[in-house]
Amino acid sequence: VAETASTNADMKLLAEQDSAAEGLWLRAEQQVGGVGRMGRKWASPPGNLYCSTVVDIRPGDPAPSSLSFVTALAVHDMLRSQLPAGTPIMLKWPNDILVSDAKICGILLERVADKVVVGIGVNIISAPELPDRATICLRTANDRLTQDASQILDALIPRFENRLNQWRTSGLGSILGDWQAAAHPPGSSLSVSDPSGEKIRGDYQGLGDDGALRLRKADGTLIVLHAGDVEMDQRDIR
Repeated sequence: VAETASTNADMKLLAEQDSAAEGLWLRAEQQVGGVGRMGRKWASPPGNLYCSTVVDIRPGDPAPSSLSFVTALAVHDMLRSQLPAGTPIMLKWPNDILVSDAKICGILLERVADKVVVGIGVNIISAPELPDRATICLRTANDRLTQDASQILDALIPRFENRLNQWRTSGLGSILGDWQAAAHPPGSSLSVSDPSGEKIRGDYQGLGDDGALRLRKADGTLIVLHAGDVEMDQRDIR
């Protein structure tokens, strides 16, 4: 579509009406009411990728919330195909993708009955200015980029399908293993703001079996977090 308030909102409505089968994707040239995690406004100028899809929750599937790792890996796979060899790409818990230490993508999961709507935004030709973090777009990272948003989505869809199949057939452990291999290394110094606003600092100790973040505080206490915003010590960014 040329313009919509939010592809996620549109897909949620279709899911509520039972009109969104798994495999359906919706892309907008522009959003006027995009929303990110924790209700943040998501800037959506023309030229970037704004899309949503839907995943059915089937018996035996891993926890629906772990689709954030599936999605991050799919975007990571797609970016590898679009960037020059050696360009630094790193995953940051819970679902950020950094290119050359700057955020390039936003991911938002929303549950609708027995479905999960997966929203993805990728900066292609422009990057919104954010007060608390650096941002980047694909064209800055690859000045030879010729693909537009439609072509980037064409590159993303099969990679998302592959990671979704891995999640269902090989299990969450396989997905988390791949995610950790592409993420901040063990021992990285992280600062996490939990949903209450409290800031917790510690060294990254990998993920729990359910994808929770494990941090070792300075006093030796190991804590487990299931939600929060992560900041990395610049010395640990690779």
